[in-house]
Amino acid sequence: MSIPVRQQLKVATYIIGRRLRGIKRYPLTLMLEPLFQCNLACPGCGKIDYDSHILKQRLSVEECLAAVDECGAPMVSIPGGEPLIHKDIKQIVEGIIARGKYVYLCTNAILLEKKLDLFTPSPQLTFSVHLDGMRERHDESVGREGIFDTAVSAIRAAKERGFRVNINTTLFTTAKPDEVAEFFDFATNDLKVDGITVSPGYHYEHAPRQDVFMGRRQSKELFRNIFKRKKQKWPLSHSSLFLDFVCGNQGYQCTAWSMPCRNVFGWQKPCYLLVDEGYAPTFRDLMDKTNWDNYGVGRNPKCANCMAHCGFEGTAAADAFAHPLKALWTSLRGPKLTGPFAADPPILYDTPEPNQRQPHSSIPIAHFGGIQH
Repeated sequence: MSIPVRQQLKVATYIIGRRLRGIKRYPLTLMLEPLFQCNLACPGCGKIDYDSHILKQRLSVEECLAAVDECGAPMVSIPGGEPLIHKDIKQIVEGIIARGKYVYLCTNAILLEKKLDLFTPSPQLTFSVHLDGMRERHDESVGREGIFDTAVSAIRAAKERGFRVNINTTLFTTAKPDEVAEFFDFATNDLKVDGITVSPGYHYEHAPRQDVFMGRRQSKELFRNIFKRKKQKWPLSHSSLFLDFVCGNQGYQCTAWSMPCRNVFGWQKPCYLLVDEGYAPTFRDLMDKTNWDNYGVGRNPKCANCMAHCGFEGTAAADAFAHPLKALWTSLRGPKLTGPFAADPPILYDTPEPNQRQPHSSIPIAHFGGIQH
């Protein structure tokens, strides 16, 4: 794992404190979305499908810092939209760091090189640059030529000035194992990034294209084939058990509360990937009044193919604390790349007969497994 030791210790201390107090549900990372507006319109993104008056809305510095205090998570990820568009992003980042939190500022890097002067290098600040592959693959995934070169230039500039830089990679049906392995080698050896975050794309209902998303089996096969081509150590920003999960060896259930999301509408239920489930007015309402049993693999059709790190990294972390020897062994040997896949959680909602099935985005979720939603 590429996360600095000091940060790992802070997170471990936080988790141990919650467990000793008997708290079963607690956040690890706050997803703080201060705006939805973006300067790209990626084909696989469902976060910018809002009217113009919504895209103009912003969380204030005070609202952002209040959310950080209310949530209490040791890490804060700032996605969007494109957060560098926010005129007060400098004050937001500085306020979070002053609270002792670790900040991951997510960006497509179009504005990053121009705005580096706003920030000061710190072990608590990491720029997480969206980069889905080499030039042709990345520019295709964001729907605009030239973005790969802009992002690479910004990464080099940030590294030269002493900033920590990760890349955040989303894999779609277009991903090829050889190309992904080559890209990770490039990011490791040429760009010398501090970390690589990778996850299968989530089936956003509002995404312009629906043919780019993978099913669970396809995702597991892809990750196994990528790791079979691994010839060197990649600075992956994931726990060993999460990597074992995406390779199909752990039958985890989602723990969406481990990465709660605060955006311009409030606290999003149950996570930042599901955009139509409503909002809670406070973090405490989100944690206490969300029916978590209504969400997750086998519990909700919208969650059927999700293997995103925002839902399952927290599960892997809990498993590591419960079974440290298992986590250590998995870390030493790496993810298992052969053999049968672990069973997924059972499906608890009714599915239509094959000749009656509708596209994924049109499956109703008003009733599943006898649980009213």
